Amino acid sequence: MGDSYRSAGVDIEAGERAVELMKSSVARTARPEVLKGLGGFGGLFQLDVAKYSEPVLVSGTDGVGTKLRFAFMMDRHDTVGQDAVAMCVNDVLTQGAEPLFFLDYLALGKLIPEKVATIVNGVVAGCELAGCALIGGETAEMPSFYGEGEYDLAGFAVGIVERQNLIDGSKIREGDVLLGLPSTGLHSNGFSLVRKVFDPYELDTVFEELGEPLGNVLLRPTRIYVKTLLPCLQDNKVLGIAHITGGGLTGNVPRLLPEGLGVSIALSSWERLPIFSLIQRLGDIAEEEMYRTFNMGIGIVLIVRPEDEELIRQRIFNQGEKCWTIGSVIAGGGVNYK
Repeated sequence: MGDSYRSAGVDIEAGERAVELMKSSVARTARPEVLKGLGGFGGLFQLDVAKYSEPVLVSGTDGVGTKLRFAFMMDRHDTVGQDAVAMCVNDVLTQGAEPLFFLDYLALGKLIPEKVATIVNGVVAGCELAGCALIGGETAEMPSFYGEGEYDLAGFAVGIVERQNLIDGSKIREGDVLLGLPSTGLHSNGFSLVRKVFDPYELDTVFEELGEPLGNVLLRPTRIYVKTLLPCLQDNKVLGIAHITGGGLTGNVPRLLPEGLGVSIALSSWERLPIFSLIQRLGDIAEEEMYRTFNMGIGIVLIVRPEDEELIRQRIFNQGEKCWTIGSVIAGGGVNYK
């Protein structure tokens, strides 16, 4: 039966070897609450409820999306795992929650153990940056379902926050201040448009604006903001957090706001990364569309009271991160760019 399964394209022994290759790296992400190592039917995490009076679990799931196409084209698979983690843990963080554990799902046409281990090492790197444990996952070999060399990668994260410390944007009011933290680039959104824009170009092309091969810039992994921002959330001075993903600044910042409020954003208040100007120029894309599709150099937006602005900025600087004051909350709705 095993030989028959292999002849159908599924190699069980290769799957077992992949698990062995990734076990040592996955162990680096363990937290004290993790009860067993990789390889069981389920991941076990013993929550220390004594630390909380009203604990709330916050979950998030996401995938890397069509950014994977560039990983296939470059045959480079060491960064996309961090993207999978980042898209989940940054979402969990927006509620004020500390990510506790992560599970990944990797589906591919042919299971090559060393390639799987490389992908999962990227997941491990992301979990280490987020301080969460990788406690399990699924690697599915699906012959003839994916093209040669192709795969899909997604994940699921769970975090925890004290109920009284939940961040839901309900306390935001007119006059509050927007703080923006930098992205590393495109992160994992807008890549269907990116593929269309760069289709005529080789990924080793070095544009003058970039100063390095295009493929390196496109595969730069999503920044993880957990360790930077958790120290800022201890005293409820952060009123709202937006993770700037699909929909860009235009679509994501208003998700925080109570009815009747909008934001005014000053476009000159932060460093616009060269990749966005290059995409706009080559694709002849309208400014409005750029801000509705991409993060434009801002990966996370915080909303705070004016009197707390300098305190939160200093806390962010203390973590070695940049931060810009990019706008304010106004009456009305949507996003007004200045």
